[in-house]
Amino acid sequence: MAYETILYEQRGAVALITLNRPERLNAMNAAMLRELHLAMDAAEADAGVRAIVLAASGKGFCSGFDLKEQAAARPSGVAQWRRLLQRDFDTIMRFWHSPKPTLSAVRGPALAGGCELALACDITIAAQDAVFGEPELRFGAGIVVMLLPWLAGPKRAKQLLLTGDDTLPAQRAEAMGLVSEVVPTGAELARALAIAGDLAMMDAMALRETKRAINHSYEIMGMGEALAAALDIDLLIEGEGTADKRQFMDILRRDGLRAALAWRDARFAAKQS
Repeated sequence: MAYETILYEQRGAVALITLNRPERLNAMNAAMLRELHLAMDAAEADAGVRAIVLAASGKGFCSGFDLKEQAAARPSGVAQWRRLLQRDFDTIMRFWHSPKPTLSAVRGPALAGGCELALACDITIAAQDAVFGEPELRFGAGIVVMLLPWLAGPKRAKQLLLTGDDTLPAQRAEAMGLVSEVVPTGAELARALAIAGDLAMMDAMALRETKRAINHSYEIMGMGEALAAALDIDLLIEGEGTADKRQFMDILRRDGLRAALAWRDARFAAKQS
């Protein structure tokens, strides 16, 4: 099948899915979200695929969900936002719930939804230049997939999410348990593919059931219920709207995304000076 926003190829027993909107730092628009589902359908249905690697073209992994597309669509109200947020949530969690092992190879920025996407994979390999973060609260938005508390603990998750920190370097992310391994920049994909190749040598049933057992431990602790509750809270934030988000989107529509980001960052720079 031909894709417009991603690349899909099979390397031996490994499916390689590559985000392919480098001109937008691989921001996830509706087409990419749809194609990620289709690619996962293909990889999971193919008995010859034993592991899945998610990578990205260009200088960064993913800048998050496409704010320009959102600005043009102008969703409003709980009903419209529920459909959009559930779509975003389900796409990211495909990688967590997949019966096959998933790996992400991250270089450059992995921010907002892009950070959540990288962390939803079973194994995350980060280049030394990788940067993680979730800046949503800095412009009045909410968190779609609240994975951070489950991976980093409440103290670190609160510091990152409540401050909107989007400057977390790969080495610190590894120390916090968000990243499996840090490798030299440019080696991240080769390393992810090498690990995926090793996984492909394992018995498929044993691999699948072991992953299921690990994930079930989190379900017993209430992760699924907690993520659903967090999504409902995000729905409240986006459905009702915030003054910060409205101003951010007004600037984006009038002057472009770069200007909106400059407005967001300038507010905090002024308070720190």
